[in-house]
Amino acid sequence: MMEKTKVRIKNTSSNPLPVYETILAAGMDIRAEMKEPLTLQPLGRAMIPTGIFIELPEGFEAQIRPRSGLAAKKGITVLNSPGTIDADYRGEVKVILVNLSHEPFEVTHGERVAQMIISRHEQAEWVESEELSETDRGAGGFGHTGTK
Repeated sequence: MMEKTKVRIKNTSSNPLPVYETILAAGMDIRAEMKEPLTLQPLGRAMIPTGIFIELPEGFEAQIRPRSGLAAKKGITVLNSPGTIDADYRGEVKVILVNLSHEPFEVTHGERVAQMIISRHEQAEWVESEELSETDRGAGGFGHTGTK
């Protein structure tokens, strides 16, 4: 079994804590904490409160990502995907949802609106250089290998 990182969480919502829905899931679904439903019009966006606050250990981040079912079935996604929560942030976790469909979408209390992934990260130290090493790829990018 994989070792789990301990993360402090404060839950001011009436929803349960985020949980992994399956034994090997990478992300935990997070739920909307709504006093009343909110309708997202086509191309509309809104910050959805969750009522949760987290304290990540140094060297960790939380990423907020879309739920594939909402994206595929309803056209609802996370606008700044993935959204990053830094270890020194102590505010409420909020999700910026956008409606990319042609139909209004109603966000209701308790709805699973996104998934949150807790991940280790590194901080880089820049080493300025006049030259970089050569590779076969070089500056090729943005589809340079084709589509088939």
